Amino acid sequence: MAIDDKTRTELEAAAFRRLVEHLKTRTDVQNIDLMNLAGFCRNCLSNWLKDAADAQGVPLSKDESREEIYGMPYETWKAKHQGTATPEQIGAMKKVHPHNH
Repeated sequence: MAIDDKTRTELEAAAFRRLVEHLKTRTDVQNIDLMNLAGFCRNCLSNWLKDAADAQGVPLSKDESREEIYGMPYETWKAKHQGTATPEQIGAMKKVHPHNH
């Protein structure tokens, strides 16, 4: 695929925005399930967004980057949507990520 850098960046940004919007609607999917299945979660995305902002010299706090990904303050999302991890989820997390996430 021969595309210029600007177009590539726009396509990648569109895919990222779609992923974020999708995750905002799938509040039934818990972060621990994402970690166990894919090795990343919403917090990882927010950290990657903050890392990118830092690299560009764009001021973005950790709370602001999380709000971009969750669509609301992180504590609000946790209160509304985060369930208690089951022993099976915790066991899978320890197996997949033995050094903690």
